[in-house]
Amino acid sequence: MEQQEGRILIVTTIVIVIIIVFLVTLFTVFQRRKNKLLQERDKNKKRYEREIAETQIEIREETLRNISWELHDNIGQLLTLAKIQLQHASPESMEEISEIIAKSLTEVRALSKIINPDFINNIKLKDALNLEVERFNRLNYIDARLTITGEEQEINQKHGIIIFRILQEFFSNTIKHSKASKLEVFLSYKEDSIEVKAQDNGVGFDMERARLKGLGLQNIKARAKLINAEAKFTSEPQKGTSLIINYYI
Repeated sequence: MEQQEGRILIVTTIVIVIIIVFLVTLFTVFQRRKNKLLQERDKNKKRYEREIAETQIEIREETLRNISWELHDNIGQLLTLAKIQLQHASPESMEEISEIIAKSLTEVRALSKIINPDFINNIKLKDALNLEVERFNRLNYIDARLTITGEEQEINQKHGIIIFRILQEFFSNTIKHSKASKLEVFLSYKEDSIEVKAQDNGVGFDMERARLKGLGLQNIKARAKLINAEAKFTSEPQKGTSLIINYYI
């Protein structure tokens, strides 16, 4: 009887020890996996933040190139015209010269808003797009129109800025290279996404040749993917170009 009880005690003890060892092992494995997941999440977060920062730098550089072009080709021409008229000024022409200078100042202020990070950080996507469209029409760059549909959705401000800068690059290419007379922008708010479509009626281009020629299209698609969005270009020679951005909230 005593021997049987002793065996039961030994077996019970062994079972308890096995259970404890199993639980400790299970806890250790779980803790290691948890720590690994936390490290991977932290690593992914840092990589994402780094990629966002690099993308913002790339976009800022592209924006500055576009601004340089605008200062030279638009405001520079206005001021040059004012200078020429001043050299042959008469009392009758002073009012016209004053208007040219006033227009130049208006465009400098409008341009400064669009490139000012503090201003863009505090403005909604639809308002930023509307400012651009109004500026294009005011300068007679192109006949531009913005159409907004759906109930407005709140989006991540950094993501909104990247979408706006991508569209700015499209607008700049349209004005500088497409020879288009019309630019249409459609901003559609949906239940779980936002779609922005920009299209012109310009000369277009061969998509396959554009893919082989440079990284411009790839960069835009990579920037879009970074913020959980998709960017799709369509273009044909003499049939214009369009860019569709689908951003998923």
